[in-house]
Amino acid sequence: MSTQPRETRPIQPVAPQGWRLSRLAAGVAVTLFGMGQNALAQSTETPTRLDVITVEGNRFYEMESSEQAGGYGIDAATVGTKAPASLRDIPQSVSVVTREAIEDQGLSTLDELGRRTPGMRVLTNDSGRSSIYARGYEYDEFNIDGLPAPMSSISGSVPSLAAFDRVEIMRGPSGLFNSTSEMGGIVNLVRKRPTDEFQAHVQGSVGTEDQLGTQVDVAGPLNESGSVRGRVVADYTEHASFVDYNDNEQGDVYAALDIDIGDATTLGLGFLHNSRDIVVNNGQPVGSDGELLYGSVSEFYGAKWNDFDSRSNDWIAELKHSFSGGGYGRLAARYSDREADFNYAFGGSALDNDQTLNVAGIGSQIDQQALAVDASYSKPFEVFGNVSEFVVGADYKRYETDNESGRSRGLTSDRVTLEELNDLAFVDVLATARASGRGYSYTESRLEETGLYAKLTLRPMAALALIAGGRVSHYDAEETNKVADNSQDRDDNAFTPYAGLVFDLDAHHSLYASYSQVFKPQASTDADGDLLKPREGEQYEAGIKGSYFGGDLNARVSAFRLYDENRAATPESAGASYSVPLGKMRIQGGEFEVTGSLTDQWDLIAGYTYLDTEVEEASTARDDGIFLLMPRNQVKVWTQYGFAGGILNGLRVGGGVTAMSNFSSSSDVEAPGYAVVDAMVGYDFNDHLSAQLNLNNILDRTYYNRVGGVNTFNIVGAPANAVATLRYDF
Repeated sequence: MSTQPRETRPIQPVAPQGWRLSRLAAGVAVTLFGMGQNALAQSTETPTRLDVITVEGNRFYEMESSEQAGGYGIDAATVGTKAPASLRDIPQSVSVVTREAIEDQGLSTLDELGRRTPGMRVLTNDSGRSSIYARGYEYDEFNIDGLPAPMSSISGSVPSLAAFDRVEIMRGPSGLFNSTSEMGGIVNLVRKRPTDEFQAHVQGSVGTEDQLGTQVDVAGPLNESGSVRGRVVADYTEHASFVDYNDNEQGDVYAALDIDIGDATTLGLGFLHNSRDIVVNNGQPVGSDGELLYGSVSEFYGAKWNDFDSRSNDWIAELKHSFSGGGYGRLAARYSDREADFNYAFGGSALDNDQTLNVAGIGSQIDQQALAVDASYSKPFEVFGNVSEFVVGADYKRYETDNESGRSRGLTSDRVTLEELNDLAFVDVLATARASGRGYSYTESRLEETGLYAKLTLRPMAALALIAGGRVSHYDAEETNKVADNSQDRDDNAFTPYAGLVFDLDAHHSLYASYSQVFKPQASTDADGDLLKPREGEQYEAGIKGSYFGGDLNARVSAFRLYDENRAATPESAGASYSVPLGKMRIQGGEFEVTGSLTDQWDLIAGYTYLDTEVEEASTARDDGIFLLMPRNQVKVWTQYGFAGGILNGLRVGGGVTAMSNFSSSSDVEAPGYAVVDAMVGYDFNDHLSAQLNLNNILDRTYYNRVGGVNTFNIVGAPANAVATLRYDF
């Protein structure tokens, strides 16, 4: 039987537009400056939580999708919480990027989204092969509906977005539900689901830098009663190719079924296929004096035969049941099967005075399987005259990766010019390394983890939520070197605590604080050949959150400090071939973010991030150098306005700025800060036909959004370009 929604916060009546905007300005000011008593005293609206206690379920369990709601505002998320919760009730930094925000900005992959999202830093490579960071750490997993699988740039497993309704992003560790993950946090992609009524659209796009795209999306009931519903999405994209020969094609097919098994139980099934075919661009070398090559944006420092091919399949099954009395149960599983083959040449040195360089190469075959299973039960209950809630559950994950790789620092005997590098005769780098044994590696890795978790949200008073949780994990990590024919493994048990609190200052603002942990098994070995203990990380975070217009607009100011210990380090003794756990980092900073809909026509995403990193005990220069690539300051803004009524009815305009301060690499390659301006104009001809033009880098700024070694990974940002999209909704 279905459950009646429970309102955890009162919904405010809709006010006239001018009043709403002045309330927003006051709310943001209060958030920024700490909610002084005078400001509180002058507030004309100070409603409190509802006095009526209704313990019949969590209203967010059946929250509508972002494509149904429209706009940029969404009041709840599941990332890092398991049971859906209001953003104000999650005592960590969480952002949600809705379907409309994705489409307005013309985003097709998660790394493209990361470049526009406050608090995230993307080390750009080919689209779908970039590295995504938050607070100095890389996201090494991505979840689909709360079920994780590995994500890495080299394997091309950064997801595309055609199959997803929204993207939920948590910054900082959340070991309660993802204990063996990285410090950066969790990214959860929420699938598009079948709909109760028929809906469909087709769209096509074309751009000035050889961009091309087509998409078909069809959803609706499959039987007369509507108890069986389906959805199919097919998408093909050719990404911008402003660098010579750097073609990048991706294709996605997504299919889903939702089947009602009675009034209170639903079975959901999903399948997602992704393929990529890329002529790899590994970036530019530096010049003979160590300078970046600003005048050579389109030059391709690789061979025309460079190639990357990947294929991935994800199968998802989910069984949900609403119990009488408000309980909610979920059993879900995801199986991922991926393979990637690549073979490419790139610069092996800096350019000399004759504009020649050495040539390096890499070839690899990667096979990866991942299984994630999760079972949870949550229930609200009444205590102390208020509604509290608990979540209990168990999960299991298993990651297996085979990586056969060949590397060469000298594909040619002599230095070559750029033209000679482009026309280089084909070399099978992996086959050559396999035959000679030089630069050849073949590893098999396995990570298996089983966990039991519980979380309690207790409200001893209406304005205060105390959150406590714990997780007991058993993990087993194994690393096998197939070339040396040896294997190391480590298994252990770990307890991961979690604590937080949320205090409501009034109906719109809450103070929050939290403590979270995470650990990360390592593949490095000590002097005895044993795997090192896992890296251990913890985070302290505090801040204030605001929620306005019934949750359509959310604001946050936060401060955080992270510690990361046991990072593998190479000892100072000459010739050492083992590692020791010496690395220790301290990362701290602050964030400000406002996201959502100010009115029915006006949407906004804006944020500022400050990051300060300190290496208290260095590991290898290569590992610690990643923090140099994190700019101290980032500003990201995007807004759009849609006109309703009058002569401009149907017109939509938008624009944004992405800016960051200077950064450098461990090879002493330095890049100045930059600011890039983007714009959008769209027009809805009628209820069915619409057009949109995205103008990227409209000032044609030449900049580097990533730097690396003297030979490679110095990646130029895209020049000015435009993409036009035409869409028809049935």
